[in-house]
Order: sequence, then structure tokens, then C-alpha cells
Amino acid sequence: MRKDLPEVGDLVVVTIKEVKNFGAKVELDEYKGKEGFIHIAEVATGWVRHIKDYLREGQRTVCKVLNVDQTRGYVDLSLKRVNEHQKREKIQEWKNEQKAEKLLEIVAQQLGKSVEQCYTEFADDLVERYGNLHAAFEDAAASEEWLPDVDGDWKEVFLKVAKENITVPYVKIGGYVEAYSLSSRGVEDIKKVLVPVLSQKVNIQYAGAPRYRLTVIEKDYKSAEDVLKNTVQILQENARKYNVSLEFTRFQSK
Repeated sequence: MRKDLPEVGDLVVVTIKEVKNFGAKVELDEYKGKEGFIHIAEVATGWVRHIKDYLREGQRTVCKVLNVDQTRGYVDLSLKRVNEHQKREKIQEWKNEQKAEKLLEIVAQQLGKSVEQCYTEFADDLVERYGNLHAAFEDAAASEEWLPDVDGDWKEVFLKVAKENITVPYVKIGGYVEAYSLSSRGVEDIKKVLVPVLSQKVNIQYAGAPRYRLTVIEKDYKSAEDVLKNTVQILQENARKYNVSLEFTRFQSK
């Protein structure tokens, strides 16, 4: 769900609106109509003699949220508590979301709906599921089978727009694992079968008993296939060890 204001600790993209001797007034680029303030003590480490040596009007940068006044809709910010790596990552994330918003406009146009209608009907749910809209487009572009538990007339259009406009930096493949156990310790035994294969490249999500959705993320198809083959082999070995009945079925290619 989209937020009206950021939370304490969040990194936010801002544009400097006005620079004064004691600080700078900024616009929160990700929160329409919302403003914030960077006190001179939060501009840089050490003593800041001339604030304009660090900030200029019209400059875009990244700040950390120190305090949020919900009543006034105003945010206190820090520039000095954000390192260069965090700045680069946040700016890229912001650019990605700008692109995702444009892609959602295309989806809305093809559906004959407004962007706000799209948010209400499905985009807010995607943001809640993925954390941001770009991640949803990226996953749709990469997946062999995208959100099999979700239906809607928007889904085919969303997939088409994603695959036409998103260059996926990775490959995502996988399938369904069905695991059964008649033991009184069945749930624990199934966990012992599945949990050891989890990693940054291998993810398993519950898809309704007795199914689990297994996905492998890698830099190319050959590497992904190797990881998937090895993962399924380990699952089968674990299943035999704990007397669990296990079957793996690949996603159907689109």
C-alpha cells in the first residue's frame, strides 16, 4: 500500500527548494506535496561554515528520515547520515519506480482505466506483495509462471507490458514441490526436507497444502538449470531420509 509519508529511518529522494543559513527546505520527490527540512547540523559531519558549499537550490539528493510530524505532514531529515553507496542505490530505486509508474500508465491505457483505478484493483496489492511496483514488473518479466494464485483481466496486460519493457538482470525458473508425510511429526519432517535448500538463489513458498512453490534465481539459464537440478536432488535425498513422499513438477513454459 502506498504511504502518504515516509517512516523514521527511511531513505528518501529530495529536491532542495530553499537554502537558508540554518538549514534547507526540501520537497519529498516520492510523496507528492510533502516537504521536509535539513537542519544545518545534519548537512555534513563536522562544522559547516557555509551551507551553500554543500547544498544548492534545485539539487536532488538522498536523506534519512529523523522525525515525522503526521499532523503537519512535515519531515525532519539528515544528509550526513547517508553514505555514497546508499545514495546511489536509493536514486536507482527511485528511477526504477519512475519507470514503473510510466509502465502502469501504459497498462491503464490498454485496460481503458485510470491509474488510480489500477492501483485500487491490483497495483496496491502488488506493492504490498513486492515492496515496490518495479519489483512486480521485474518479477513478471522474469517468471515462467507469474502469480498463479492471482486472477484478473489486468494480469495478461501487465505481463505483456512487463516483458516488452523490462530487461531482466537475472533468470527465474522453478516449479511445484508436493510433499506428504503420514508421521505424527509430519510438519516438522517436511520442514527438515525443505529448509536446508533455501538460499539467496533458492526460494520456497507455501502454495496451499501439500504444494510449495520453488523458484531459482540466477544470472543465466544454464546456471539456473544447474542450481535447480541440484536442489531437486537434495530435496529427494532429504525426503528419503525423513520418510517424506515428494514430487517435483516444473512450471509450464509460456
